[in-house]
Amino acid sequence: MRILYFARLREAFGASEELTLPEGISDMEGLVALIRHRGGKWQDELSKPFRVAINSSMAGFDAPVKDGDEVAIFPPITGG
Repeated sequence: MRILYFARLREAFGASEELTLPEGISDMEGLVALIRHRGGKWQDELSKPFRVAINSSMAGFDAPVKDGDEVAIFPPITGG
């Protein structure tokens, strides 16, 4: 699985990472919990508002994830 970070998250975590999903993680909520569990900046930044997309489609936290997916995590975007 490839995880891409954008905006403030990219500054905090870097551009992307490769991750193999552990047994028992099957949705975005579980994936985010796994990443937050790293603590420090991961916990801090993922406690602020953010959105997710799976394979270039906006997704909710109940959306299923699997190895091979590309997940994007980014702050909410506002227009003007």
